[in-house]
Parts: sequence; C-alpha cells; structure tokens
Amino acid sequence: MAKGRFHLTLPERLADEPVIHTLGTRFDVVTNIRRASIEERTAWVILELEGPDERLEEAVRWLAEQDVQVERIDESG
Repeated sequence: MAKGRFHLTLPERLADEPVIHTLGTRFDVVTNIRRASIEERTAWVILELEGPDERLEEAVRWLAEQDVQVERIDESG
C-alpha cells in the first residue's frame, strides 16, 4: 500500500461537486482530508490518499483530467 499527501486546487466549476467522494469510490483509495478551504470562487484541499501504487496514479491522472491542479507534497510507501 502506498500513501501520499497532495495539494489540490479545484477549478471554480468543481467547488460544489463531490470530487473527493468520487475519487475514493471510483479508484478504491482511502481519502483523508487534512486541511481545506472552500470559498465562492476558489477551493483547495490537502488530501492524503492511500492504496495500491497503480490506483493512486490513476486517481491523480483522473484529477488532472478534471482540471484539478495536483501537487504531491509528501509521500511514503
């Protein structure tokens, strides 16, 4: 099982969408919100993800396809 911490910046159109819930259920990864800020036009999240390496990679790739800016800020295996 791999684990990583990510800084996500969501585009305005996704601020009201269940992106993190979708991420967990679609890719079968454990999500843990460590910190977040959701304003009217901006949203960011510090999110821990845990799961098999391949699933984490797929989840991050999917986020990028949704126009979410993803920055890995910590990792451990």
